[in-house]
Amino acid sequence: MIENCRKEISRVTQWSFICTRLMGTPCWCLLNMLVFILYKNIHLTPLQIIVIVALKPAASLLSPYWCQSIYQRPHNIVPNLIGANFLRHLPFLFVPWINSAWYMIIAFGMNMVLARATIPAWMELFKSNLPDKKEQTVGYGTMIDYIGNAVFSVAIGYLLDYYPHIWKWLFFFTAALGALSTCTLLSIPTPDLLSSLNKISLSFSNIREKTMRPWKQVWQLLLEDKKFALFQVGFMFGGGGLMVMQPALPQLFIDNLHLSFVEMGLAIAFCKAIGVLFSSSLWANYFRRVHIFQFCTLVTFFAALFPFFLLASSFHIFLLYIAYIFYGIMQAGSELNWHMSGLVFAKEKDSSIYSITNILTVGIRGSILPLLGGILLESIYPLGVMLFGALLCLLGSFHFILLFREENKRIFNTKNIN
Repeated sequence: MIENCRKEISRVTQWSFICTRLMGTPCWCLLNMLVFILYKNIHLTPLQIIVIVALKPAASLLSPYWCQSIYQRPHNIVPNLIGANFLRHLPFLFVPWINSAWYMIIAFGMNMVLARATIPAWMELFKSNLPDKKEQTVGYGTMIDYIGNAVFSVAIGYLLDYYPHIWKWLFFFTAALGALSTCTLLSIPTPDLLSSLNKISLSFSNIREKTMRPWKQVWQLLLEDKKFALFQVGFMFGGGGLMVMQPALPQLFIDNLHLSFVEMGLAIAFCKAIGVLFSSSLWANYFRRVHIFQFCTLVTFFAALFPFFLLASSFHIFLLYIAYIFYGIMQAGSELNWHMSGLVFAKEKDSSIYSITNILTVGIRGSILPLLGGILLESIYPLGVMLFGALLCLLGSFHFILLFREENKRIFNTKNIN
């Protein structure tokens, strides 16, 4: 009886996760193309480009304030997911009637904040409801994201090329579908759902303590877990290398390579999906067999290869597609590593604070590196920015090699002592 109940909980949780991903994919696809859509249709300023590029990672700085309610409070997990999923799509329902680039930027930022905020909740839910299917389910989610993006990006690219003014209504209908996916979350088993919703309240008397709490928790964790702190340093280099390149992409794609939306969709989504599909199961098997520092070494090395292929695409567009296949391979490993690292380092402890740390560090580098990329773009142009990003990724890979060697040496010495 108990075993059947566990299987049902596992099935419902996995089904809800997959449904929300599927129904939210069309809107997510549009958001991935937002900077290109706005750059081509309403001529974004350089400042607006930097803000859009920075918002995706920098929004992580606000995400912990939404998700900290789940820390050691399992009954808050599902209400957290329900609220975030609905609110992240809500602003885009008004896009057809609001003609403002800054409104789109704010809506985009809100979506990014709430998308990041659900990660710790999902990881804790997987830990309790899917003890034997965590990696598999994360892999399913990644594949849905990239397959869906591959399919919808080409279709949306075709519509945008031939009907440029339709982009506002595309946001409306895809956001409506994403908001509707919230209904699937209501079926996830959770204790005292209604009572937990009724207990949600705002308190302004201790606003300073609430503001600083996630930062204090993260800082304390990094002081206590040195290996996790060193892991964050390596990912700061690798992730920073990718982020510093982003402000150069609109200029490179539209002004230098003169790509259509279909060509951008084929590269950014379709070819990236090929890389993800080809490598996801390989990365999952590799992740289970090797130390996490060894895993990170390979991921950051693949990240360093991407800008070289991208720059070579000026000679032939085929190399652009190869570049994004490599990016997809890297992204599949990075997504798995980023989501699972909290569980690896936490072991039997509550993993949510580890996931919150991952989110905050993404926000920190996302607040700095895109701005740096935008500044460098004015003087060293897309070529220099891409090469600088590649250098940061290579430094991250070298950092993880040193950590892995040090860990092997420590294990070897421990065995000899015993």
